[in-house]
Amino acid sequence: MNRNTWIIFGVVCIAILGGLVALSRQSSVDVSSIDETKFIAANDANGNIADHTIGNKESKTLLIEYGDFQCPACQSAYPNIKELVEEFQDDILFIFRNNPITQIHPNARAGSAAAEAAGLQDKYWEMHDMLYEKQSDWSQASSSERLSIFEGYAKEIDVKDIDKFKSDMESSAVNNKINFDLALGKKVPVTGTPTILLNGEKIESDVWGSKDKFKSAIENALN
Repeated sequence: MNRNTWIIFGVVCIAILGGLVALSRQSSVDVSSIDETKFIAANDANGNIADHTIGNKESKTLLIEYGDFQCPACQSAYPNIKELVEEFQDDILFIFRNNPITQIHPNARAGSAAAEAAGLQDKYWEMHDMLYEKQSDWSQASSSERLSIFEGYAKEIDVKDIDKFKSDMESSAVNNKINFDLALGKKVPVTGTPTILLNGEKIESDVWGSKDKFKSAIENALN
């Protein structure tokens, strides 16, 4: 091989090694003692970022979604989930956890990071909704384009400190939170997104895909 070929080969090897290191760090998160069916408070393992919730924290009826912001099926499920969570928010607790499937959705983890970074300035749900509602605008963007797009979204939802938002997207706290959620998902196990649990039981797509069936499932859980 000539010099240029060796350089290219070296760059590829470094990229692969970096990916393997990142994967090993993700899989090293120990959640064996964590009950993934319950609300999880801020702790060292999740970057001191608690579960993101809407609803009644005293409720025994928990609706948990493991979602991927770039996933078309998650985007499809989003309107029904949003509407029903708003309807039942006095009676249930809704939790959203990150499950970016980067093998097929290369911008998914960046989307999770944008939501988490916005959350550090109390704008998590605003960014969560924006990412799903405008998924087609950023899902195929390059790494530099998506950062500019997410910065624009942050401004649109009135994130006050944009420099902090950008640095938080790359922070260890946000990285740890995403890895923690992924590790929880492996316990479920999450085999695709969205994976939606109602009181620890998976809801199938024919239920969450139908607002009437989904509403009936929630009512039955409450009863």
